[in-house]
Amino acid sequence: MEEVFGYISNLGFPIALSIYLLVRLESKMDRLADSIENLSKALLKE
Repeated sequence: MEEVFGYISNLGFPIALSIYLLVRLESKMDRLADSIENLSKALLKE
């Protein structure tokens, strides 16, 4: 049982941090993709 708690304490934080960062970065990546698409459209109009 102590082994399981050791694994949770050693792996739980990095997993939680990774999930948090992925969720935060996903919205920023979506905005970046939209900005690139808008820039491409603006350059093609000229």
